[in-house]
Amino acid sequence: MKASELRDKSVDDLNKQLLSLREEQFKLRMAKATDQLGQSHLLKQTKREIARVKTVLQQKAEQ
Repeated sequence: MKASELRDKSVDDLNKQLLSLREEQFKLRMAKATDQLGQSHLLKQTKREIARVKTVLQQKAEQ
């Protein structure tokens, strides 16, 4: 999801999405640790998505 799309969401929606992404990241890390992760690019993709959401949340907090 692009940052411009994230800016249109409410703070509550962003917090829910952040929680969901962190859960997904945890599951991916566990899959990697047990050698069950075939698509290692998903870790990086999820990490960047978390960073986008956190950035938008910070921008909204500053306003």
